[in-house]
Amino acid sequence: MSSDGSIHKFDEEKGPKPEATANVIAANDGVNRDTGILGKMWKLVLWADSFGVEVRGIERVPEDDRHHTGLADSGYLWFSANMTISTFALGMLGNSIFGLKLGDSALTILFFNLLCTLPVALFSTWGKSSGLRQMVIGRYSFGTIGIYFPVLLNCIACIGWSTINTIAGASALRAVSHTHKLPTPVGIIIIAILTLVVALFGYKWVHMFERYASIPVLIIFIILLGQAAPHMEGGFLTVGQAEAASVLSFGGTVAGFALGWTSLAADYTVNFPHDASDVKVFVYTYIGLNIPLIFCETLGAAMMSTFDNKTTWKDFYEMDGTGGLLSGPLIAMGGFGRFLLVLLALSIVANNIPNMYSFALTFQVFGKFAQSIPRMFLVLFGTIIYVVLAIVGATHFESVLDLLLVILSYWLAIYTVILVEEHYIFRQGSFQKGYDLEAYNNPALLPHGFAALLATGVGAAGAVLGMSQVWYVGKLGLLAGGAPFGADIGFPLAGAFAGVTYPVFRFIDRKYLGGK
Repeated sequence: MSSDGSIHKFDEEKGPKPEATANVIAANDGVNRDTGILGKMWKLVLWADSFGVEVRGIERVPEDDRHHTGLADSGYLWFSANMTISTFALGMLGNSIFGLKLGDSALTILFFNLLCTLPVALFSTWGKSSGLRQMVIGRYSFGTIGIYFPVLLNCIACIGWSTINTIAGASALRAVSHTHKLPTPVGIIIIAILTLVVALFGYKWVHMFERYASIPVLIIFIILLGQAAPHMEGGFLTVGQAEAASVLSFGGTVAGFALGWTSLAADYTVNFPHDASDVKVFVYTYIGLNIPLIFCETLGAAMMSTFDNKTTWKDFYEMDGTGGLLSGPLIAMGGFGRFLLVLLALSIVANNIPNMYSFALTFQVFGKFAQSIPRMFLVLFGTIIYVVLAIVGATHFESVLDLLLVILSYWLAIYTVILVEEHYIFRQGSFQKGYDLEAYNNPALLPHGFAALLATGVGAAGAVLGMSQVWYVGKLGLLAGGAPFGADIGFPLAGAFAGVTYPVFRFIDRKYLGGK
């Protein structure tokens, strides 16, 4: 295995390759890896490298060091990362938070996912074309300082998602027995340790784990569907303003989940050959995202429709949340069903791994000091934070999940629009023609970031006007859905406001302010 975590076809025969490690350690990039406590940390990293721990952080992967030729892995990774109970729990929100019937929820899930996964698939092709991680690519729009804002939000998102996912997994472990319940903190720690091991080792091991992790989970979900299908009820709400408001608000929640991967997408394709097919990477990613997202979310929505026919399942849900609802059909199968529930609970690891792996890479984009902290220590740091948060916040799962998803959809819509417009309007739609890829760490050769930050502010104003939350309803959101709650249209307005203004601001920046 190459020490940067890239995948070699004949690793087992050829053994480790030290060149990438030497290139990272000896890089003349102004990053301190030699003295003080950081020097000692890097010595420990070199020791860990002998066991296969990835050394490379956000340093660009050069073209001659990309040996991951299995392009289908870009689909397998997202298939496993989304074939989990956190995706199932998202589908439940259509009924539990927004009061939608199964038909309304299913159609909302279908169309919002098909739309909002397009940027994730696009950004996945950018990783292999540039050799740069997702947040580093953002420097070519936001600059080295302006990118701090998206970086901060992405760090919060990675920690927040890991926290919420772990709570969902712990609730499922707790629901395995209704008489001898596993303490929630114990379940949280079990999930965190399993996540840590894979994320710590890095790129190769992340792909290796995700390649197979979805297989047992998909089988279990199909069994669950078979057990519950006779008790499900379809239907739609009465057509009108109230239904439209609920659909738009739930759609924003679905969008937040799907768009959530845009800020991580390129991290998992940087070791693909730069001349690999864009179409193949795009299609593998798009399919790998949509099958589990649509299936699991629809299954979650369908399970919420069983309560009239299976009141005991409703009781389990009210007692143990997501885990309780999953336990209803499975525990009826006896010991085998309890075993399946344990596997479902641990499926959350596949979702947490990309969050923790990318948290470390995202944090390094805060600057050269952050980059000097080895990736493996940042993974450990992030793990400690989300374990503490999960233990403290375990009793507020659904309300926190909905709030996080909607707010994520706001800023990710802005981030996505800005990067896409920068790429196609100002950089010829080509990393080879429009980017100085070696300048990723040089502020003098990157944009000021004024245009991106101004457009972000305008996009945020759009989000405020369109949002509909318990604590605030924007003027346009109120008009869209009617009093008192309106409809949450903050996600499309945020993207639209930023999309209209960014090209104007960027033109002024380049024309009059000397922007790169």
